[in-house]
Amino acid sequence: MPAHLSARLCSLALSLLLIAFALPAFAGPFEDAVAKFANDDFSDTEEAIGVVAGSGNKLAFPIISALQDGRLMADPDSKKVYVTGTDGKSIDAATGEAVASVPDSASAVRLNNRLRRSVDSALGSLTLQSPDLGTRLQAAQSVFKSHEETALEAVDAALVKETNRSVKAALGEARAAILLFKSDATEVEKLEAVATLKARGDQEALALLTGMGDQPASVTKAATSAIGSIQSSLAVWSMVQNAWYGLSLGSVLLLAAIGLAITFGVMGVINMAHGEMVMLGAYTTFVVQEVIRTRYPGLFDYSLLIAVPLAFLVAGAIGVLIERSIIRFLYGRPLETLLATWGLSLVLQQAVRTMFGPTNREVGNPSWMSGAFELGQITITYNRLWILLFTLAVFAILLAMLRYTALGLEMRAVTQNRRMAASMGIATSRVDALTFGLGSGIAGIAGVALSQIDNVSPNLGQSYIIDSFMVVVFGGVGNLWGTLVGAFTLGIANKFLEPVAGAVLGKIAILVLIILFIQKRPRGLFALKGRAVEA
Repeated sequence: MPAHLSARLCSLALSLLLIAFALPAFAGPFEDAVAKFANDDFSDTEEAIGVVAGSGNKLAFPIISALQDGRLMADPDSKKVYVTGTDGKSIDAATGEAVASVPDSASAVRLNNRLRRSVDSALGSLTLQSPDLGTRLQAAQSVFKSHEETALEAVDAALVKETNRSVKAALGEARAAILLFKSDATEVEKLEAVATLKARGDQEALALLTGMGDQPASVTKAATSAIGSIQSSLAVWSMVQNAWYGLSLGSVLLLAAIGLAITFGVMGVINMAHGEMVMLGAYTTFVVQEVIRTRYPGLFDYSLLIAVPLAFLVAGAIGVLIERSIIRFLYGRPLETLLATWGLSLVLQQAVRTMFGPTNREVGNPSWMSGAFELGQITITYNRLWILLFTLAVFAILLAMLRYTALGLEMRAVTQNRRMAASMGIATSRVDALTFGLGSGIAGIAGVALSQIDNVSPNLGQSYIIDSFMVVVFGGVGNLWGTLVGAFTLGIANKFLEPVAGAVLGKIAILVLIILFIQKRPRGLFALKGRAVEA
């Protein structure tokens, strides 16, 4: 072999050997950062999160997502890192190649609170330019909460490309949160950030402004002014939220009391079993949902629409039975009526315990009654909103029935002057039975609504009977408009008193106020007119 050829072969072999030894050195920044996850050091993990998130590699999101969920596994012996998918399959985090199994020596990469914030910020940065609008909005909100400086570049890039107004506003707020805590941000940038957070005006913005630490005098002054403005705004929104809670509670009280207003007003019967009619309506809803779950699961979203007429019929029929078998023998004897209906309430509770057991029963929310939405700075849940609308619809239908039907005319006649109504040929005993059935039926559909916000148990009705009587007496016995005003007035007053005096003292204060009010106006807010009533 010629000498020059031998020299070339030796040189080539030496080059190949050097390349083989040098390959690990050319791994690249992404691979090097991934390997740092195996060091089991929080500082290295934080550095790795920043490099991986900013690398633009397609594996960045699966790696950071797996880290957040505890699915990023690191082998301290081989310094290999693996991503375990939700389907159980695993890949090499550095290359993306599938692996048969993760070594037994591998364990999940540890996180502390600071690293969790970095992970949230990194995930937000990685999804800021997602094609899905909801994903971008959620990512912007995530960056706002973490306000990590490493996300600023991604936020700026996303702001340039964003066209949706709400997402762009969220990105601007996220950028302001980052700049507020960025040590090298200019004074002008910080002032703009304070103005942006002041415009946002919610509790999270207030928390950022109050916790931003030492700042230049002008920034501190602007932040102090913004804090005062936000606190004033939140105080107003808090009152609005309490008013909404009061309307929500008032709708529940109205629904529970409206049937009692009819029976108490027309018949003068103190029905202590009225709460059990509410309870029977709630259990009717439970039975309907159980049948639908087992036989017709596709109809679950219609379960309440099916339960409303059934609850009315069940509670109404039991109400007519009670009136015909017990109440009609006790007219003109209010104390005996009170005791009899109280005893009846105990019997009904025990009957339900025997049939369904003493524990709470599960009644589900249809999809259209689940969730909530934000209106300004208040949260409105769909179930409460639907109950309010349902209550007003029941009230309107009942008013129309009393005004435009023969039964309604007879009920109003009996209410105003029973003897005169009887002398005009009205069968007052039939009116009494139908009235009691109507009041009980309305209590039954109240139970359908209450099953969506309260525990369905044998004691459900007991929670509302006293409040229902207070509403009826305060509004004016037998007057539906009085019941409406009384329910919402007591509901709102109760919710404004609760933060000051507490739940129990708030109810006591309401009761004392009603007693004082009744001393001045014994017939309530809206007294009925009529010869017999005024006699």
